[in-house]
Amino acid sequence: MIAGCDHIGIQVRDVDRSARFYAERLGFEPVSRFAKSEPYVQRVVGCPDGVRLEIAILRIPGSEVFLEILEYRGAAGTPVDPATANPGTAHFCLFVDGLEELHRRLLAEGVEFVSELETPTAGPNKGGKLVYLKDPDGIRVELVETDRRSDDSFRPGRAGAR
Repeated sequence: MIAGCDHIGIQVRDVDRSARFYAERLGFEPVSRFAKSEPYVQRVVGCPDGVRLEIAILRIPGSEVFLEILEYRGAAGTPVDPATANPGTAHFCLFVDGLEELHRRLLAEGVEFVSELETPTAGPNKGGKLVYLKDPDGIRVELVETDRRSDDSFRPGRAGAR
């Protein structure tokens, strides 16, 4: 049985650059920075011998979930096209208070967005605000300002359920 969620893992080109982005731009709390190269780790993640994983762990604000940022050193990595509709890509969603202000600040700091701020006209976020940003590797992060929280919209029979 699944008992909870510990972390979201993303693979990046430069672990330190990405950790700075999430800490400085989005307020994630740095928790740990370490490397792993034990054979069992290489087997678990499916990498050849000699690969070293450089790892940064950051706490996602307002949650008990962590972001694990991984750089695979010593492995040939090919960047993927993380465009939203491409199968195999992913995004994660963060609740935000004051999204307009955050959006303006991030734009001024050079952060790239998929679109302008939108106001949903239907669904559980109706009347709120949302936008997708791109992190330094193009990974999409959804920012949502709404009155609801996740458990409100995913439970059958609840107001605003999907």
